Amino acid sequence: MRLWIVALGLSLIAIPAAAQQVPEIPYDSTPALQLPDGMYFGEMAGVAVNSKKHIFVFHRGNVSGPAFGALAAQLLEFGPDGKFIREIGKGLYSMAYAHAVRVDKTDNIWIIDKGSDMVVKFTPEGRVAMVFGRKKEASDKAEPWERVTPPAAPIDSQFRQPTDVAWDPAGNIYISDGYINSRVAKYDRNGEWVKTFGEPGAGPGQLNTPHSIAADVAGNLYVADRGNKRVQVFDPDGKVLREIRIAVPVPADAKPALGNPTTAQNLPQHQAGSPWTVCITPGPTQYLYVSDAFPGRIYKMTLDGRIVGMLGKAGKQPKQFGWIHEIACPSENELYVAEIINWRIQKLTLKPSAASTN
Repeated sequence: MRLWIVALGLSLIAIPAAAQQVPEIPYDSTPALQLPDGMYFGEMAGVAVNSKKHIFVFHRGNVSGPAFGALAAQLLEFGPDGKFIREIGKGLYSMAYAHAVRVDKTDNIWIIDKGSDMVVKFTPEGRVAMVFGRKKEASDKAEPWERVTPPAAPIDSQFRQPTDVAWDPAGNIYISDGYINSRVAKYDRNGEWVKTFGEPGAGPGQLNTPHSIAADVAGNLYVADRGNKRVQVFDPDGKVLREIRIAVPVPADAKPALGNPTTAQNLPQHQAGSPWTVCITPGPTQYLYVSDAFPGRIYKMTLDGRIVGMLGKAGKQPKQFGWIHEIACPSENELYVAEIINWRIQKLTLKPSAASTN
C-alpha cells in the first residue's frame, strides 16, 4: 500500500470515545423464538428480520458427520410471533458451517457460510437465486484453509472463510472475506465481479478478520475489523473515510463469557471494545449498533462514532450475552441478538428515555 494512502487514512481517523460518560440504556429481554417439539438450536451464528417482521436464524444445528469437521448449518424462518414456519435450503450444497444471515431491501435472504466459503441468495420464497464462491471439492483433499504468513494472494470471486454481506443503495454487493483473505469483495447488483479492497494488516484500510459489515443510506460501509479492535468506514469504492474505536472503561468485576479472566481478554478478538457485529438502523436518523465479546456489551453509536449509550454484560441469564455473533436492528429500539455460547436469540426492547449515566 502506497505511503500517500496511509497518510490519508491517518488524517481521517476518528477520535476514540474514552473520555465520554456513557449512559446505560435500560431494556427488556424476551425469548424471541418457539421451536417445535423435538427440534433444537445449536450455536446461533446469525439473525435477520424482513419487512414483514419474519425472523430468520442461521445456526450451527442439525449437525451431521464427525465431531471435527461436522456439517453445522441450518436456516430457519419464524413468524412475528416467534412461531416456527419452515426450514429453508435443507440439504443445500453450501450448508457447512453457519456464519451470518442477512435480508436485503426486497426481502431476499442471504446466508454466509464460513465452512463452504460460499454466499447464497434466496428469493423470499426460498429458492436459490445467486451463488457466490465455491467450496473445495469432496473428491479432492478437503481440509480447512491453512493460515500461512504471509497469507496467500486472494483470488477474484473466491473466498476463504467469508463472514457477512451488505448492499449499497445502488444494489452493489459487498462480502467481507473474512478470516483468511481479510478484504471486502465488491460485486454489482447482477452478481458481476467489480473489485476488491482491503488486505491483511493493521494500517488504514488494512483488515484483520473483518467479521461483520453494514452499509448506511449513503452507501458507506462499516466493517467490524475485529482483530484490529476498530470499525473502519469505507466509501463504496473502498476509500477509507475514518475508523471508530470503542474505549469505554470496563467494570472491575467483569468476567468473560468463556475462558480464564486473566487470559481470555488478551486475545484481540476478546479485548474490550473489539467489534464482533455491526448493524445500522433504518433512516432517516440512523444509528450504529456494535457488540463485543468482553465485557459483552452492546454500544449504540451515531454514524460518526459517538457512543450515545450501552447495555448488557457477559453471562447466561436473560439480558446477559454469550458472544453476540450477529445483531438485527429493524428499528432504533428493537434489537434481535444471536448468541454463540448461549444457543439463543433474545429480543431486546430498549428504553433510552430512562437512560442514566454511570
